[in-house]
Amino acid sequence: MTRVLLITGGASGIGAETARRAASRGYSIALNYRTRDTEAKKLVADVEALGRGAGAKAIAIKADMAREDDIVRMFEETTQALGPVTHLLNSAGISRQMRVAEYDAAALATLFATNVTGLMLCCREAAKLMSTKHGGKGGAIVNISSMASTLGGRSGSSAYAATKGAVDSFTRGFAREVASEGIRVNSLRPGMVLTEMTEKRLENAAFRNHIEASIPMGRVGKAGEIADAALWLLSDEAAFITGSMLDAAGGGYNI
Repeated sequence: MTRVLLITGGASGIGAETARRAASRGYSIALNYRTRDTEAKKLVADVEALGRGAGAKAIAIKADMAREDDIVRMFEETTQALGPVTHLLNSAGISRQMRVAEYDAAALATLFATNVTGLMLCCREAAKLMSTKHGGKGGAIVNISSMASTLGGRSGSSAYAATKGAVDSFTRGFAREVASEGIRVNSLRPGMVLTEMTEKRLENAAFRNHIEASIPMGRVGKAGEIADAALWLLSDEAAFITGSMLDAAGGGYNI
C-alpha cells in the first residue's frame, strides 16, 4: 500500500521535521501551509531529494485550517496528486498569550477554529478515506497536543491549554469510534520545543532559564525529537496503540 502522509502546518517546526524524516522512509507527503509559501516550496524540494531513493513524492497545498472548504479541498488535492491519505499528522496550530481578564471573543474563536475545529474536520476527512467501513484500507492519525493540556498551561496560556485539552478528549473518543475500522488515533504532547513559534521567546535568556529550570531534563526539546515520536506513533511499530497520549516533554514539569 502506498503510504501518503498529510501534514498540516507542515512548512515549519515539528511538521517540517517530520516531513524530512518521513521522506527517507518512503512516505509520499502533502505539506499543508497557510502563509509560508516560500518555505513550503523549498521544503518540497528538500523532501523529494531526501526521499528519491525511496520513491517518495511531495506536494505543497495552501489551506487555512480555520476554513472548512479549504480543508475539504486539501484532501481532494492530495488524493488527486498522491493517492488517498493513509497517514495524517495534525500539527497546525496557533498560540495566543492572554490572561483571562484580557480574553477577547474573536481571539478565542480564532484559536479554537484552528486548534480544535480544523483538526476535527481534518480527522473527519481522513476517516472517510481510511475507514474500512467506507472502503478504505485503514490508517493512522497523530494529533499534536501539548503538555499544557495537563496543567492548564503556563501563565497567560489558559486559552491555548483549553484547546489542547479539547484535542486530547476528542482523540480518545475518536479513537474508540474508529478502532474497528482500521484507524488508529493518538495524541502527542510536546513540552516546550524550540521551533519558529517559540524561538523569539526563547531568545530571552531569563525566560529560557526559567523554562528549562521547570523541566526535569533541564532543557527544551528539539523539533526532530518530536518528529521521531510522531513517526513512531504513525508506524506499524505502534500497531496496538490507539487512544493514547504520549508525553514528549523531558519529564513534564517540576512543580
